[in-house]
Amino acid sequence: MNYYHHNFGDVQEYLHHRKPYLLIEKVVSVDESTVVTNANVAGDEFFIQGHFPGAPILPGAMMQEMSTQSAGVLIAARYNPMEVFNTEDPFFNEFALGVLVKVKNARFRGFARPGDQLEIKVVLEEKVGEVFDFRGLITVSGKKIMQNSFQLTNIASKTLQGA
Repeated sequence: MNYYHHNFGDVQEYLHHRKPYLLIEKVVSVDESTVVTNANVAGDEFFIQGHFPGAPILPGAMMQEMSTQSAGVLIAARYNPMEVFNTEDPFFNEFALGVLVKVKNARFRGFARPGDQLEIKVVLEEKVGEVFDFRGLITVSGKKIMQNSFQLTNIASKTLQGA
């Protein structure tokens, strides 16, 4: 297993995503099967504008993406098939890590609003080859607002780039 990180809490050490689409802000912990990250809802994010006027809430699709990005951290940290991994130059890497291939289910039980801090916990349920099955949970102040199951895979970077 590979262990890639220079600054443990810095999400950009693990993912290619950058603002405005980098949705998680800090890696709290990561081990062989579990990753915990944090995200804050500022209220000025492009996807909150108009969702909904007078009652801004974080869209469920963004919560799904937060759990997917968190799972990507776990893959990059513990199941990265590359000897050298460069998050600044995606064309350098042989593989694109953690590409979403299936959302099995998602259940939304509450809302995240501007000012809320989210804790995203993702657990690796099964790994078969380069396919990863995950279960996610997002909480705000200890209250469950979303749970989901989804599948990610590692693919050749050339496939992602359309080559």
